[in-house]
Amino acid sequence: MRAKLQAAGLADRVEVDSCGTTGWHAGEPPTRQAVSVAKARGYDLSGLRARQLAAEDFERFDRIFALDRGHHGHLLAHCPDGRFNRLRLFREASARQGESLDVPDPYGLDLADYEAVFETIERGCDAIVEEIRRELAGEPPQSEPDDLEADRPDRSDGGQG
Repeated sequence: MRAKLQAAGLADRVEVDSCGTTGWHAGEPPTRQAVSVAKARGYDLSGLRARQLAAEDFERFDRIFALDRGHHGHLLAHCPDGRFNRLRLFREASARQGESLDVPDPYGLDLADYEAVFETIERGCDAIVEEIRRELAGEPPQSEPDDLEADRPDRSDGGQG
């Protein structure tokens, strides 16, 4: 995301961070497969270390993206009142017709699985950067395809479930 924001000329206007919903891998670097796939695409992940979501993240960030519905549910369960509108599934802006909004977890799988997930993540980052660019330029948001609505999490209860 940082590289995409840099390329779009927005890096000085947007703060980006990454974390997990649990602390299972806190302090650990990305997997060697993730580092390898990223490096082949020109990204250096070697300095990254996992951290767990913190309560202050809900205040600090305007948007918090979950990679799948399980993580989204965890975020909803821990989100303070009045902050639910900050939570989104990462692929909401980039999923193509018929695709799930969940990003698959390649952990423990083959390098090809990491490559496929990386492509999905790059597409998602491109869509989010475009949303941010439009927002900062004062442009209206683009409409969403109708066929993705059925795949969206229900937020009619204010984000509680």
